[in-house]
Amino acid sequence: MSTDTVDAGAPLARSRRRFSDTGFGKWWREHITKSFETFGRQLAMFVEVFRVLVTDLVKGRFPFGEFVRQCGFMASTSVFPTLLVAIPIGVIVSIQVSNIAGQIGATSFAGAATGLGVIRQGAPLVTALIMAGAIGSAIAADLGSRTIRDEIDAMKVMGVNPVERLISPRLLATMVVSFLLCGFVCFVGFITGYVFNVYMQGGTPGSYTGTFASFAGPPDLIFALVKAVIFGAIVAVVACDRGLTTSGGPAGVANSVNAAVVNSVIMLFTVNVVLTQLFALVVPTKVV
Repeated sequence: MSTDTVDAGAPLARSRRRFSDTGFGKWWREHITKSFETFGRQLAMFVEVFRVLVTDLVKGRFPFGEFVRQCGFMASTSVFPTLLVAIPIGVIVSIQVSNIAGQIGATSFAGAATGLGVIRQGAPLVTALIMAGAIGSAIAADLGSRTIRDEIDAMKVMGVNPVERLISPRLLATMVVSFLLCGFVCFVGFITGYVFNVYMQGGTPGSYTGTFASFAGPPDLIFALVKAVIFGAIVAVVACDRGLTTSGGPAGVANSVNAAVVNSVIMLFTVNVVLTQLFALVVPTKVV
């Protein structure tokens, strides 16, 4: 009976091996299967690091020194690039909105459109891109270098949990810095749009600020800040996962940094679409 079973299953096994060795099978294994494996690994890390973070905060074991150092490093790395990106975003939105508003005779609503564009989408997306490009790459490079030097394995041998010592303070620092950067971008975007609309395009200050306050309210700002915090958590988890799974020496570190930035941007834009749709369903649009 066993011989018949083996003989009957042999053609099926050979066909599976042939499929796995073909171009499509190899592509499916290296891209689709690995993508799901990576997503599952990152989701497990997300749950684990939040559990460790909450436990350490409650028990008073959280490494606040590392958290403060990471906050200082992230802020010094990202504030100036954020400013350089936020100003052009405000100018571009103001130009496009003012042109469209002038064509339909609604120039007084330039402030409303600028406020909604900058606060709802511009500020969280600018924060997400800066965090993924500057902070995510730095985290992946740092942890990747530690991994190829066997520092992570040494920590585990000594009984030190890398999630508790390295990942949780970086996660919390990224969320805090993302929150602050989003508020900074909202402020810079409003000031830039106001200055450009009033002094460059001949708009009136009263109509700009009046329509801005009429259409963009506290729920929009709160939603933007919440999105920024979520984006920061995603960047931290993806970058830490890529850093801890680095292999192949210095070239592997470069590949991990590249993968961390690309994966973070894709996930951030996908999550942004979902969150924006949920916000549109939960919070109705203001009618003035």
